[in-house]
Amino acid sequence: MNVYEIITARIIETLEQGEIPWKKSWNAATQAPRNLTSGKLYSGINVFLLLSARYQSPYWLTFKQAAERGGQIRKGEKGYPIVFWSKTEKEDQQTGEVKEVGFLRYYTVFNVAQIDGLKDIPAIETHQISEDRAEAIDAAEMIVAQMPDRPQITHGHTRACYSPAWDRVEMPVSISFDGPAEYYSTLFHELTHATGHENRLNRHQTIKNHAFGSADYSKEELVAEFGSAFLCAEAGISQAVINNQAAYIQGWLQALKNDSKLLITAAAQAQKAADWIMGRQAVAA
Repeated sequence: MNVYEIITARIIETLEQGEIPWKKSWNAATQAPRNLTSGKLYSGINVFLLLSARYQSPYWLTFKQAAERGGQIRKGEKGYPIVFWSKTEKEDQQTGEVKEVGFLRYYTVFNVAQIDGLKDIPAIETHQISEDRAEAIDAAEMIVAQMPDRPQITHGHTRACYSPAWDRVEMPVSISFDGPAEYYSTLFHELTHATGHENRLNRHQTIKNHAFGSADYSKEELVAEFGSAFLCAEAGISQAVINNQAAYIQGWLQALKNDSKLLITAAAQAQKAADWIMGRQAVAA
């Protein structure tokens, strides 16, 4: 199996159990996963892979890093694959020009709860923000208000959607939702769609088939779902449950089985979208 197939198989296993890992694994009290040695936060699909492992501690190490800290992987424990992009130089057979080419690789990490003998492990911090508290809602509203080049947002519609033709997000009034968390989760989903506009990240030009269940539709919905999950975590609120969740799971399972690269590319695009909305990226890349 190549790296795409390995990662996809992990997510498919969870989906086949009736769970959506990017919804089940991250809530307002969860600290984002990070490497214990470098302190670096994981991003993209790695976030969901590690959170779905269900460990309370957000800290992870490679086998080598654990050994350097005097730690020993407990017998019987299995590691979790983490993907990263590497670069190499490749000569064009026709022109002779040497170009830098990116390719995907993976390595294995272990949660500190799987390792004996570690010392000086940081205490587990949790975000003590309730969905009912004003801080979380203020944070969500701030994300919306400060989005660069934000599309028009109109209320009073019967459903939530993003209109590329009008560059407009259409939403029901907020009281139509079960609570603020569901409202902002839905709004974040639609704003993630909006980042695909040609004046932002220009993602929509690749969508040829908008039919429900098509490969293009499933990929863009995954991007929006991942983007909403990232933004909900930033605000400290939980992501809303999808209506007709079973149908979405079946659609994603089919799409993932047909395209092993779908999951990783969708998560990478969602990370770019969330960074755009958060103002961490000024221009399309």
